[in-house]
Amino acid sequence: MNIVALDAKQLNDMDWSALDALGGVTRYDATPADQVIERAKDADALLVNKVRLTREVLDALPKLKYIGELATGYDNIDIAAATEKDIAVANVPGYSTDSVAQITFALLLELCHHAGEHSRRVTQEKAWSRQPYYCFWDFPLLELAGRTMGVVGLGRIGLRVAEIARAFGMKVIAASRTPKRVEGVTMVDMDTLFKESDVVSLNCPLNDGTRGLVNAQSLAKMKKTAFLINTSRGGVIVEPDLRRALDEGVIAGAAVDVTSTEPPKEDNPLLGAKNIIITPHIAWATEEARGRLVAIACENLIGWAEGRPRNAVK
Repeated sequence: MNIVALDAKQLNDMDWSALDALGGVTRYDATPADQVIERAKDADALLVNKVRLTREVLDALPKLKYIGELATGYDNIDIAAATEKDIAVANVPGYSTDSVAQITFALLLELCHHAGEHSRRVTQEKAWSRQPYYCFWDFPLLELAGRTMGVVGLGRIGLRVAEIARAFGMKVIAASRTPKRVEGVTMVDMDTLFKESDVVSLNCPLNDGTRGLVNAQSLAKMKKTAFLINTSRGGVIVEPDLRRALDEGVIAGAAVDVTSTEPPKEDNPLLGAKNIIITPHIAWATEEARGRLVAIACENLIGWAEGRPRNAVK
């Protein structure tokens, strides 16, 4: 079997040996759109993360029988076209649940304590050394206990975020396409979630129902003291609207691990916004999560080859 991974740079240090029995795998760090067809033309199986497999691309790959998404979300694949061509598609759900939930609170705690900025003031500016008192702070310091966490999306990650929020002593409300009964979580509609939350955590997939969900109208409903955290997909936020909301004090702050295009263009409006933290799409990228990702992706392909498909999305 000819297996090709088109954008595996962030996974190259993981163990791919499980695929050797199937023929091994050719791995490219990244593949520009104009090279996808050339590199994939002889592949029986493709492994992709962000490379877009459109109908036009799939039309040009008659040998292709399997697509393994190296992620949970698979909006980069034209599923309808793959179905018509009888190309199997599998994804990797659940591999990064703990890692994404963990960074959600790393970002939130940074908004609450500004630990990085305070450390920079101490180590680089020597500001503490010049203080007449035993301590100082340059920002309000906030407790999470007693505040309300609003979770948008109650999949694996959203449920884990809700669990951790409760451990911090937070009240948890949630809005989800599929309402669920979860102990300690109150289901509400989206308007109520934006209005009542002290922290809004976006943990939803990007689809027609969530694209642009956070916009000028929804931001205007939030408390002026509220924080927004996005570890889902950049397209859930209308970025110019968030920029205005931050600059004008409509909300108190935001932290995002994703942007609408990645890497972000230098004129992305969020890059110059007030009171924002931006990390470079690292929520999924702990060593443990990346190891699980590759292991499950290999198991998916081996299972499909042996006639026992796993994690099929069509």
